[in-house]
Amino acid sequence: MNFSTSLLLILAFLAANLPFLVERIFFVKRPASGCKNFAWRLLELVVLFFVIGGIALLLEGKLGDIHKQNWEFYAVNAALFVVFAYPGFVYRYLWRRRGA
Repeated sequence: MNFSTSLLLILAFLAANLPFLVERIFFVKRPASGCKNFAWRLLELVVLFFVIGGIALLLEGKLGDIHKQNWEFYAVNAALFVVFAYPGFVYRYLWRRRGA
């Protein structure tokens, strides 16, 4: 159980930062302008949140019964995912020099 929890947290941290580190739209198509805008990054962040949630359900199902959660659980997980994305956001928009 401890391994799957650690694995899930590492995967969530990596997935939350990927939209800010990769310039391809959904890791496949390069944008026509050469640089993704923030809306694409936000959409990728939401999609990756649900992908990580699906992985979490699979891991929980392997450990035992899947527990029903209320909206508060998902709100806290979304907030944690956004916090995990902060290093990628800082790197992309605050730390890197413009034009680099």
